[in-house]
Amino acid sequence: MNHSRGFTLLELLVVLSIVALATAGAGLAMRDSGQTQLEREAARLAALLESARAQSRAGGLPVRWRALPQGFRFEGLPPSAQAALPNQWLDNGTTVRGPAVLQLGPEPLIGPQQVLITHQAHPERVLRIATDGVRPFSVDAVQ
Repeated sequence: MNHSRGFTLLELLVVLSIVALATAGAGLAMRDSGQTQLEREAARLAALLESARAQSRAGGLPVRWRALPQGFRFEGLPPSAQAALPNQWLDNGTTVRGPAVLQLGPEPLIGPQQVLITHQAHPERVLRIATDGVRPFSVDAVQ
């Protein structure tokens, strides 16, 4: 009996297509960690600012957010509320650009404010966390 050795063309095509799909999936799954981290930091900061803004209005207290060299601080909240809010970035590479103090209340209308953050791994990528004073803080990319 004559047995042929090797793979058929169909088997080779199936293996090649599986390898191509795995390579494409891995390429799409790999995002730049500095960019992803910066987006996470911006979303977290927007939520924290809104939380402090709500606490400021509820308590009638003037609350400020201030950036520090190694993190940030909420000023004006009662000690129990201040202890509940974080004061560090999730990643030490996150930094603030420009003015670093935001007034969060107690007035319902606080005026337009913004803070710019960047990551040391990608200093050219800057995200803006801003409010027009009426709407909640939101995150935009700075062009």
